[in-house]
Amino acid sequence: MPELFAQVILPLSLHGAYTYKVPALLQNDIAPGKRVIVQFGKKKMYAALVLSLSSEMPEEIEIKEVQQILDEHPVVLPENFRLWHWIASYYCCTLGDVFRAALPTGLKLESKSKVFLTGADTQVEISDNEEIILRQLEQDVCLLDDFQRKLGSNFSYAALKSLMGKQLIYVEEKVNAKYKPKTESFVKLHPEIDSEKTLNEKAESLKRAKKQLQLLYHFCSATNAFEPDQVIEITKRELLHGTSFSPSLVKELDKKKLLKEFRKQVSRIEEEKIDQVSINLLNKYQEKALAEIKSEFENKQVTLIHGITASGKTEIYIHLIDEILKTGKQALYLVPEIALTTQIIQRLKNVFGNKVGIYHSRLNSQERVEIWEKTLQFQQEPGKGYQVVLGARSAVFLPFSKIGLVIVDEEHENSFKQFDPTPRYNARDMAVILGLQNNAKVLLGSATPSYESYYNALAGKYGLVNLFKRHSEMQLPEIIVSDLKRAYKRKEMRSLLTPDLYELMETALEKKEQIILFQNRRGYSPFVECFTCGHIPKCSNCDVSLTYHKYKRRLSCHYCGFSYQLPDKCDECGSPEIKTRGFGTEKIEDEIKQLFRNARIARMDLDTTQSKDAFSKIVKNLEERKTDILIGTQMVTKGLDFDHVSVVGILNADNLINFPDFRAHERAYQLISQVSGRAGRKYKRGKVVIQTSQPDHPLIELIQKQDYQQALNIQFEERKFFKYPPFFRLIKIVVKHKNIDTVNRASNQLAKLLKEYKHLIVMGPEFPLISRIQLWHQKEIWIKIDKKLNLDLVKSGIVESAKNVKKQPSNSNCVINIDVDPY
Repeated sequence: MPELFAQVILPLSLHGAYTYKVPALLQNDIAPGKRVIVQFGKKKMYAALVLSLSSEMPEEIEIKEVQQILDEHPVVLPENFRLWHWIASYYCCTLGDVFRAALPTGLKLESKSKVFLTGADTQVEISDNEEIILRQLEQDVCLLDDFQRKLGSNFSYAALKSLMGKQLIYVEEKVNAKYKPKTESFVKLHPEIDSEKTLNEKAESLKRAKKQLQLLYHFCSATNAFEPDQVIEITKRELLHGTSFSPSLVKELDKKKLLKEFRKQVSRIEEEKIDQVSINLLNKYQEKALAEIKSEFENKQVTLIHGITASGKTEIYIHLIDEILKTGKQALYLVPEIALTTQIIQRLKNVFGNKVGIYHSRLNSQERVEIWEKTLQFQQEPGKGYQVVLGARSAVFLPFSKIGLVIVDEEHENSFKQFDPTPRYNARDMAVILGLQNNAKVLLGSATPSYESYYNALAGKYGLVNLFKRHSEMQLPEIIVSDLKRAYKRKEMRSLLTPDLYELMETALEKKEQIILFQNRRGYSPFVECFTCGHIPKCSNCDVSLTYHKYKRRLSCHYCGFSYQLPDKCDECGSPEIKTRGFGTEKIEDEIKQLFRNARIARMDLDTTQSKDAFSKIVKNLEERKTDILIGTQMVTKGLDFDHVSVVGILNADNLINFPDFRAHERAYQLISQVSGRAGRKYKRGKVVIQTSQPDHPLIELIQKQDYQQALNIQFEERKFFKYPPFFRLIKIVVKHKNIDTVNRASNQLAKLLKEYKHLIVMGPEFPLISRIQLWHQKEIWIKIDKKLNLDLVKSGIVESAKNVKKQPSNSNCVINIDVDPY
């Protein structure tokens, strides 16, 4: 056979692909998108992805062979690799980085070294350390990691290497699969029983084994054996459920060749029996918006729908999905938070049944692999694979074969941006590229669109559709601005509530209506302070004060997880006068329980939603009116629909407005508008109370008027003048090292190199708000790039400058992260 070479991507931060020779025995089975085992370096084995195949042998390099092919079918499709290449190029990362981000953990394999005795009877001298290793190996074969842990300080790499040289031990690399299919025991009639007559004849032998006979009759009854509607097989669990039969009886019947017990692979994703319903009819405003979207799609692949909260955007999405499914294509529906999937998945499943899959980070590794495979399956078996996938940002990596529609709901949300680790992608922008590469339509939706998307719509790059009427003629909520400063001055505050908010909450509870309180900070208190000496406990790893969590009675760092018990006395002066300052969601919950003793109160934040089903339980309780007051962070703003919420309280708008970031006003408007949209959905006009010390702030006035257009115009003027997006592009570079002098030196050198590009506006290096995280000091360099410039050339110059700085021996351990379009 002619020689064949595979270009493979390794799950490492390496640019480009590496070439391996394909042995003749594997040539018929290898294909792009399949995983193969290859050796990289002296010992390590990796599961790599085949990117392409060729017959050309690379010159002047030693070529290793592919060891093994892992897959019968590709796990990544050739069309998916186009998106991977774009991500690597646009976000200044490697294909290996994209590989690690894209594939679920269960499809990645890990290499583990095992140490064995050779059994050789060689008469050689051995040291004490070598003897310790040999004695340990006589007891058991060891993974190298376990070996080091067991022997501790007695372990020596030098002794290990010496024993290998003396041929007394050898080290072998085993590649362990992380994904294991789930199997379950099934029971069916034994193959020898081909008729009712044969069954009765064989059953005669069970006259003395009454329990076995009863179980056989029970099996026949449960499966309708030999009836037209018979079920061929049944799970052992289902067969024995609710009976007094023991599993051993099944084994006995198996031995007597009456029943056959066998194991079969089953899915971890439970398929519900759903009574599908027809799609809801649209009102005249939704019908008009849907017609406009279709019209825009005729000329543009991307359209933005600017629809106010409760205008019924989700129903429009469902109609569009229905139309695309009828053409035999797939649809991807992206949402910013897992919390949203809880409500929307039910709406989608009610209409599309088990064609719908859900994909997000709260699923375990095995479940994610199964959803990946069911998305792939659609190419070969459309009836069995997922045709619609609802997911958070990582769902954009799924292996779609026939993508026809991509919907990005709440497209303004910064949850679509991946911050760490690399690639630092924005799923909204990737969705647009996915659509363009596959000739699919992309619909972005939001009540408060991001300024970048709205700018693209105004510039004619995207289509634009407006929907400014709420469903069922519901009115927009009344927004009340409540002056915190005045309430404190007059001593009118009821704990953390102004009189306006307290009275509205009291009335709502009397009428059996529900309330949402929003505070964008979790924990009990942002920090604690000694009232004697002013000492504020800080994290030992990060330059940030520790947040107090009352339920654990611990001070915790939200950046690195460092925590310790709240001391009874000040660490600095020994004073017992330690007081909490400020308030987070946990403290609000405490205070509200004191104010409204009969109310049923729940909290939705990172602390209360860590378990897999916590989101859905909180949402379900609110939907079923088992919760009167929900207190939460940003999670409560994300498009959830609750019919009986009549009051929404924003407890401290000042934190949002005064955050030191050029997007602060945009985000404050979006957050406050989104959380306001949770009020007054179906039965009456809702009320929103914004508590602020700056009631006359221009942004508060615009929020009260709900004037998105004017807020956008003001921001556009400022951003144009100061050269910020959407008029200029931004790239952020973070230089990190555990030594502050190294950070200062390397960041200054990099900034100097970048400033040589006269067409760039280079700001910094400067320390960010939090300049040390997990013992790593960091400095930032921000680059503003005119949109007229060639972005690819600019990025290649930035990457080259970063490489030159890292080449210097004194900077070799520096970490330089490039973040394109930081959000």
